Amino acid sequence: MKKVVVGMSGGVDSSVAALLLKQKGYEVIGIFMRNWHDSEFTLSDECPWLEDSNDALEVAESLGIPFQVMDLSVPYKQRIVDYMFEEYKNGNTPNPDILCNREIKFDLFLDAAMDLGADFVATGHYCQVDSIQTNGKQTFRLISGADSQKDQSYFLCQLSQEQLSRVLFPIGGMEKSEVRQIARENGISTAEKKDSQGLCFIGKVRLPDFLQQELQAKAGDIIEIAEDHPVYGAYKSIKDADYKALAMPFIYNSKMGKTVGRHRGAHFFTIGQRKGLSVGGTPEPLFVIATDTKNNIVYTGQGENHPGLYRKALFIAKEDIHWVRPDLALLPGKKARYETRIRYRQNLEESILFMEKEGLYIQFIHPQRAIARGQFAAWYTGNELIGSGVIQ
Repeated sequence: MKKVVVGMSGGVDSSVAALLLKQKGYEVIGIFMRNWHDSEFTLSDECPWLEDSNDALEVAESLGIPFQVMDLSVPYKQRIVDYMFEEYKNGNTPNPDILCNREIKFDLFLDAAMDLGADFVATGHYCQVDSIQTNGKQTFRLISGADSQKDQSYFLCQLSQEQLSRVLFPIGGMEKSEVRQIARENGISTAEKKDSQGLCFIGKVRLPDFLQQELQAKAGDIIEIAEDHPVYGAYKSIKDADYKALAMPFIYNSKMGKTVGRHRGAHFFTIGQRKGLSVGGTPEPLFVIATDTKNNIVYTGQGENHPGLYRKALFIAKEDIHWVRPDLALLPGKKARYETRIRYRQNLEESILFMEKEGLYIQFIHPQRAIARGQFAAWYTGNELIGSGVIQ
């Protein structure tokens, strides 16, 4: 009998994952990962980890499977929270969920499961894994979840072949409504529980409020750049063949626009953000088009179609490129067509990948909104995720 350790979060998805695995004849162990100690920050009322743990325990007991709580809070702080603070401090836009999957759930947690003698780990993610034969060996494929509204493959874009060989996603081929129905029919107590939103330890607290517990507020100027500024005319004149130039972020300085307000810290803002600027009196709403954390300046433009929000290409440094399918990795000088997204739930966009010795350039057929340094770009063919990387 194969043994599988299920990461039980206290939600309906992981609950049904455990149920389905037991029904298939696996020896199932349920483990709740405690990734955060509330006491370090004043968010104890906003992070119901104890309630979630109790819900997971109740489900495990009803299924008759062993259950335990695993405390991963120390490495979680070191690998995820500290990374998050450092990224924001440097003016980047991190995705801690992707790092959590790579560094915690499918690294430390997977290792702990193997130490328990498990053959696999399983979670309630909406994605799928299968395998094919390439060059005479087994190659694992990361496939989008069947429920397009819940597909979570993007969050798993940094997983390796070794990790994929040891994971199961029992509900990946199901619709969310089907998962809830299975839970109801089997008397699972979490059947009607609402989905969790965002990172647990942040809860309902506004992100700037959380960041201020580590990053100090520092007043600075909000500068508006006109949509007809010459910098945009220069960008539009770049030929499509010059993907390296198209991938360069816009460069601003304080003399290029007018000061329209003050902010509490450039590191609290990201490209494309509208809320939190607290600047009124403009014909159209202001959006963040760039941040300069060194000089503590937030650059803005009027309207969601401001040219400063759109670019046709991006760059990923060589050391930040990850191929889920190493057999499809591009060699320097080669190019390939894929569909790419730069954020969760964004529609896949047609793109051409150009591999150069310094890294990977991704050029889109249509300009993309709010490409931000620190985000992850993930490229697909059909419903298979091929690779990913951190945007520069």
